[in-house]
Amino acid sequence: MLLLLFIFGRLLLIYLASIGISWLLISTAINLLYWRDIKQTGIVFGSLLLLLFSLTQFSVVSVVAYLALAGLSATISFRIYKSVLQAVQKTDEGHPFKAYLDMEMNLSQDQIQKYTDCLQLYVNSTVKELRRLFLVQDLVDSLKFAVLMWLLTYVGALFNGLTLLIMAVVSMFTLPVVYDKYQAQIDQYLGLVRTHINTVVAKIQAKIPGAKRKAE
Repeated sequence: MLLLLFIFGRLLLIYLASIGISWLLISTAINLLYWRDIKQTGIVFGSLLLLLFSLTQFSVVSVVAYLALAGLSATISFRIYKSVLQAVQKTDEGHPFKAYLDMEMNLSQDQIQKYTDCLQLYVNSTVKELRRLFLVQDLVDSLKFAVLMWLLTYVGALFNGLTLLIMAVVSMFTLPVVYDKYQAQIDQYLGLVRTHINTVVAKIQAKIPGAKRKAE
């Protein structure tokens, strides 16, 4: 399960690059996942786990409210502290968050259009693929999809959505490092698995009438 999540994550990064997502964002994500900056990755990883574990104990509304209160408490306290400090030292430094308040945060029309086009492309391709699978354009692909859905019923019975999300986050921050260290062994193992799956699929195709692809 964790290995599948890791493979999906790598494919997702490739897909994001293909649809025009900024390589700077992808590079930042890769640096986080590969622990290039241990302190920065630790903060992000710990924050995500804390948020997810909080959601297992409290409702989404409560978690959002507590996070907002914590953030407001920190910013209000810092603002009051800086105001008192300026009054005592008789300085005129101004608002402590002025640089962030003046920062431009508006999305341009071109950026909105680009992300809208990417979303439209993704939705259209997903709808077409689901139509192809459910209307059995290719019997083998539809059977594979049915098996996947059947396996997911057992996954859903064992884990809830939050548990799977926690496992996904843990795998995202651990498996890339493991794969980077043992890439040759993992690729060899995946090659054996892929060969075995292709052999089984070929046997099923040979026994089921109409299961062979048109290309064959």
